[in-house]
Amino acid sequence: MEQQEQQTQAQGLPRIGEQAPVFDAVTTHGNISLNDYSGQWLVLFSHPADFTPVCTSEFVAFQGVYGRLKEMNTELLGLSIDSVSSHIAWVRNIEENFQTRIEFPIIADLDQKVATQYGMVMPESTGTETSRAVFVIDDNQKIRAVIYYPLSTGRNMEEIVRLVEALRTTDEHGVSTPANWNSGDKAIVSPPKTKEEAQERMNSDEYDCVDWYYCQKAIK
Repeated sequence: MEQQEQQTQAQGLPRIGEQAPVFDAVTTHGNISLNDYSGQWLVLFSHPADFTPVCTSEFVAFQGVYGRLKEMNTELLGLSIDSVSSHIAWVRNIEENFQTRIEFPIIADLDQKVATQYGMVMPESTGTETSRAVFVIDDNQKIRAVIYYPLSTGRNMEEIVRLVEALRTTDEHGVSTPANWNSGDKAIVSPPKTKEEAQERMNSDEYDCVDWYYCQKAIK
């Protein structure tokens, strides 16, 4: 158990609610630091390697939702342990073969510094490929969500967009979101703290209650 905890600490696995590890990295858009995204939300994601088919499909798909994320004050930032030259050649190849221009930057993490800070290389891995990790970082630069995928499975972009929407809705309206929630759906309100509040809520037209502890309301 102690050895496992030491491995986790060595990989710098950030937890939900913690401040995102600060970085300063070389990217396809020049030097970028975490502080450059202050006041914005950020989806930081890693991919195993350039010029691989699953990663190529993901980059085309990430670009497809980039505009929607920007409308939510959210930026995209990719990462792999490849050089800037490799990244540039790859995105040029994507533009030529898939008619898709990649507009967001990609970190060239040759020294694995950022990948190590964020635990993107699995401790038991014998290679240098980063996992398909996704970190949602809010406008206060706190980690709000973490998702890991195996190398063989491409990510679902609609779920990433939905996740950002749900987190921002929680912050703005003080609610939680139920299973399969999508923007425009009713959200869950916190359970009442007193018997009187429970009764008032059950009798209110503002809430749609199944029972006193499970009430939803429309988000305007």
